[in-house]
Amino acid sequence: MKLIKKLLGIDKIQESLVQAQKALEEAEIRKQQAEESAKLAQEQEELAKLSPKDRATRKKEPWVGVINTHVNKDNIRNGFFELDWNEFFVLQLKQDGYGADGDKDEEIVDRWFRELCANVVVDGDFGGPVNTGVIDIQSVKKKNQ
Repeated sequence: MKLIKKLLGIDKIQESLVQAQKALEEAEIRKQQAEESAKLAQEQEELAKLSPKDRATRKKEPWVGVINTHVNKDNIRNGFFELDWNEFFVLQLKQDGYGADGDKDEEIVDRWFRELCANVVVDGDFGGPVNTGVIDIQSVKKKNQ
């Protein structure tokens, strides 16, 4: 049988078919890789166009941010922060004990933010004036002359 195939050139045709099949399979693999690369690039481009909040939300990650800080012009000691957050941040706060199902998201975030501010005060020891030291301007002037 091999002799007949060789005499008629069928063995060469079969070898060419095997090589063509391998080339076709390799081309299909490269096509799939290119499609996956293109899809990934498109997803990254779309993510880059999103706001940080939308990007985190799409990734199902917690996000909170300060949108604006408002200070009372008549009394600088009064003001507030305008916050924004996503549902995953609220879920994280619930898991950490700041709220339960049925609580309004604003109340849950407010509990967290109040505790955060209180911790900043405690950690910063803002119970009174902070002694930051004194700069001896005369010594600085002498060194620079």
